[in-house]
Amino acid sequence: MMRSLFSGVAGLKTHQTKMDVIGNNIANVNTTSFKSQSITFSDLMYQTTQAASAPTQTKGGVNARQIGLGSKSGAISTAIEGQGSTQTTNNPFDIMITGKAFFVVNNGQQDLYTRDGSFYVDGAGNLAMQSNGYLVRGWAAKLNPDTGAREIDTNSGLTTLEIMTADNSTYAPAATSQAIYSGNVDDNDTNINSDDGKTIQLEFYDNKGYLYTAKFSMKDVDKSKHIFNLQLVDILDSNGQSIGTTKMNCIGFGTTDYDSVNNKWNDDTALAAGYSKTVEDDGTITITDGTNSYNINSTGSVESITEVLKNAYGKTDAEIEEYGDYGTYSISGDGSIILKKGVNLRFDASTGNLVAADPQTDTETNKGMVDIIFNQTATIGGESVGLEAFGYQKGDKDTTEYKAGQLQIDFSSVTNYNSNGSATVKATKGDKKNNYTGRAVGEMNGITVSTDGKINATYSNGQTKLLGQIASAEFANASGLSKEGDNLYKQTLNSGTATIQDITTDGGYMNTGVLEMSNVDLSSEFTNMITTQRGFQANSRIITVSDTLLEELTNLKR
Repeated sequence: MMRSLFSGVAGLKTHQTKMDVIGNNIANVNTTSFKSQSITFSDLMYQTTQAASAPTQTKGGVNARQIGLGSKSGAISTAIEGQGSTQTTNNPFDIMITGKAFFVVNNGQQDLYTRDGSFYVDGAGNLAMQSNGYLVRGWAAKLNPDTGAREIDTNSGLTTLEIMTADNSTYAPAATSQAIYSGNVDDNDTNINSDDGKTIQLEFYDNKGYLYTAKFSMKDVDKSKHIFNLQLVDILDSNGQSIGTTKMNCIGFGTTDYDSVNNKWNDDTALAAGYSKTVEDDGTITITDGTNSYNINSTGSVESITEVLKNAYGKTDAEIEEYGDYGTYSISGDGSIILKKGVNLRFDASTGNLVAADPQTDTETNKGMVDIIFNQTATIGGESVGLEAFGYQKGDKDTTEYKAGQLQIDFSSVTNYNSNGSATVKATKGDKKNNYTGRAVGEMNGITVSTDGKINATYSNGQTKLLGQIASAEFANASGLSKEGDNLYKQTLNSGTATIQDITTDGGYMNTGVLEMSNVDLSSEFTNMITTQRGFQANSRIITVSDTLLEELTNLKR
């Protein structure tokens, strides 16, 4: 009789535990990324009053006689892999993670794991959880010196994702390095045949991100030969004001003739505004400033080149020193550089220096070539005034790279046809794929998180920068994780070690502007509540009926 009483008590306890689980599920029905739990029962133990016996030739076997002593809680499991519904928030730092993965966060002492992606950028610029400030972990983007691109190394250790930094707040400007002339040149265009010529404008950025407009004049040089001349006239700043004669003399966009018969542009580039230059068949360059002429011959000595530069720009104190295959070239005593004979030379009119091109990016494999570039980047009073595109080359070349700040102009898209006396030629910055256009300084105006967890910043100059990537963690037995509160989980002996990886490795992804809701199913919880209630009532009846029987027993003695 006493056994039934304790069996009822055991039943009450297990159903009470089940109600606790159901109550916790319902309480967290609106908790972000909450995973519902369920409980199973198992019988407790049995008292054997008679052991089982084996059958014999004369009689059959007898089963054991066992009396159960109640029930107990078997296991409490978490529906960890059950994906919750989507809740739209439109917050760019609210992120929902899919699949079996977890976010990795750190509380300053250890890494913890969560499905709650309600993040924000804290005062130090770090990506963190809104609820407790724990820092989100991932990989920071690093610049690849070989490719110049920012890349993520998922094999490196995890780090705090520092998003808002001084370096990330702006995107560096870049000078325009290429431009295109396109359209049609009509011989009968009245502007081309006028004294002033047809004006063509080209916008370009200098290396500080300032925007300028170069004004060119296109004139008919020889109508019978269909040759046209293009010459720099003026350069305007972003306010439409001319930069002035002083600064103009430090810029050499130059002059080029177009030969429509041979469909090519002949290199006949002027040094700067107010100067002109011609190129003879033997490679001699003649510089004219309106009064005097100075010649540079591609086969001439170093002395002749420096002497011409000195005369043309009024510089003095040119000196030459020869050291075998090397020579030191210096004008005006403002510094010197040792370079191989035949490599590219650049002349800076503001300092009077004749310098070599960057040996890392500007190579000549044929020693007989001449490439003299004037005023590569001019600076007056500390203010950058733009880039130039002057260059002359003689001789066959095997390898030539120019990455030292020149503005290369592509004329391959220009045609020469009759178009009713109207020329349509125009100039645009950048190449045919709209690369190398240059840019102004960019201010950060947005941050996006892609489906693979990569964080990109967008800037006002149209550029994007990869800042980092949010890491994800997976476990062999995610249900074995220990719940730590605050929507956090901790690794245990039975969960397995966290596998840190890109979320897309196992087909998962991240969604921004949304959060994962609880996966609690209220209909199931209410149904379980009913069955639990009835089970609790039934176990209560066991106790009351057992009590009634005991009462009858005690009433035998009156």
